[in-house]
Amino acid sequence: MKDDRNSQFRDSGTDRRTAEKVPDTPQTRAPAYRLAFNDPDFLCREELRPVRLQLELLKPEMILNERGIESTIVLFGGARIPDPEHKEKARTETLANLSHYYDEAREFARLMTEKSMATYGKEYVVSTGGGPGVMEAGNRGAADAGGNSIGLNIVLPFEQAPNEYVTPGLCFNFHYFAIRKMHFLMRAKAICCFPGGFGTLDEMFESLTLIQTDRMNRVPFLLFGEKFWRSIINWEALSEAGTISAEDLDLFQFVETAQQAAQIIDDWYAE
Repeated sequence: MKDDRNSQFRDSGTDRRTAEKVPDTPQTRAPAYRLAFNDPDFLCREELRPVRLQLELLKPEMILNERGIESTIVLFGGARIPDPEHKEKARTETLANLSHYYDEAREFARLMTEKSMATYGKEYVVSTGGGPGVMEAGNRGAADAGGNSIGLNIVLPFEQAPNEYVTPGLCFNFHYFAIRKMHFLMRAKAICCFPGGFGTLDEMFESLTLIQTDRMNRVPFLLFGEKFWRSIINWEALSEAGTISAEDLDLFQFVETAQQAAQIIDDWYAE
């Protein structure tokens, strides 16, 4: 396929293939001879960071646009929360007890994907971090419904490889956390946070901050598992201390079940 389909000039893809067929000489083997856009060592130089940031923003955006995806339902949650069928392998008893949220995430994603399919896959597309635990449950629920889902993976030394339920053509990989977070929120029609660790807390608080500061439109913001969230965060203490406003506590709400969350989203957008 030509890269510059609307140009009168020779396209870059053809030149890339042509450059690979030149005679093998000291000159052609030298790194300086490589086409700049076909030189991984050059693209990974520190000075090229702005270009890499742009590429990570642009590639998923172009693919999602080409697929006609206009809005997403974002699922954040712990990579370590097991499928209830395997909860005996959980690292702690608490994780085993939280395993029912795997099923809730799966069912919620199934319900949202059925809603998405009624829009021909343009709206309400489930988007997860693409890894195990709650993320796997979200992509799995979408697959249960026969629909597509997005996985926004990131290169990590542990716990992060695409789960088998992410739609292959919508499975992305990132180097930069910041750009990955942008893609989570750019199309978000709802944000749903399940129990999790540092990564989940990071994503939750950054999303809340963007809404609190009017950098992002308000959307349904649902925290699955009131007991869990209240046990790790003293929300009222933040308000009483004045570090957040009392009305900031209205930016989110607690839910327990997939059906409850789906109803809140339906009611929000029916208004």
